[in-house]
Amino acid sequence: MTSLDLWEAFAHAYRERSISAAARRLDLSQPAVTARIRKLEHELGETLFERSRTGLVPTERADALAARITPLVDQLRSAVGTEPPIGPASVRIGGAADVMAARIVPALAPLVRDGLDVSVATGLAQDLLDDLACERLDLVVSSVRPGDERLRSTALVDEEFLLVAAPAIAARIDPTELAQDPVRALAAVPLAAYSPDLPIIRRYWLTEFDERPTNRTALVLPDLRGILRAVVAGVGASVLPRYLVDGALADGTVVRLHEPRLGPLNTLWLVTGTSPSPAIVHVCRHLGAEAAGWAST
Repeated sequence: MTSLDLWEAFAHAYRERSISAAARRLDLSQPAVTARIRKLEHELGETLFERSRTGLVPTERADALAARITPLVDQLRSAVGTEPPIGPASVRIGGAADVMAARIVPALAPLVRDGLDVSVATGLAQDLLDDLACERLDLVVSSVRPGDERLRSTALVDEEFLLVAAPAIAARIDPTELAQDPVRALAAVPLAAYSPDLPIIRRYWLTEFDERPTNRTALVLPDLRGILRAVVAGVGASVLPRYLVDGALADGTVVRLHEPRLGPLNTLWLVTGTSPSPAIVHVCRHLGAEAAGWAST
């Protein structure tokens, strides 16, 4: 049976695209890492890396193995408590202000108590991804999956979105018309949106009603927490993630205007550079474990 040490050498060489960088991660010599990779290739009977002037180039077989094996290697090392040291305990993380405040920062609290230093940047997804690509950030929680080859992304969690308004707004909508022709029934309801092009609301309308919204946009505010407060105050309706509105639904300050057929979802991605440090890998793994319980809360 192939040794875990061989798979660990493969995982680090694949991530780093460099024998020397993998050796530093594992606190081994370069010849030792090279020997492990060659032994693994011999056992598999396949070449995993081609050597080039710029570093290692994974073969298609290596790509397929990495997708399956690397997460398992991380889990096994974590389970037996023999992970390599995570290095400097600090992370520069970016994301939308609402999800950072409501989800990510509370999830990081145990790591902060253990000594992790966290610096948070908030803003629009593409701006933060640009900062990550330029190494001004270490990690971004993004609603946009990047196409930049300098970045790697892993799905974190799917957000469920709900169409909500204050009870006084809901009371003006004819329930019979809402059931028969929801676009017409909702047409007079003003909207509170994250940006002028209504990305979240437009997606909801297209997914549920097969039409774009033509409603008046009464408020544009690039902070979903502020939009929720505006909705509670009676500004209009909006489409917001469930995690943000569950409390307001429970206390009756907002109500659902519509029961979705498909339950529109949006995936949040954990995005790093191509060679994240052990500290960043550790943070990503922790957030992934935390996010597994978010769908039920």
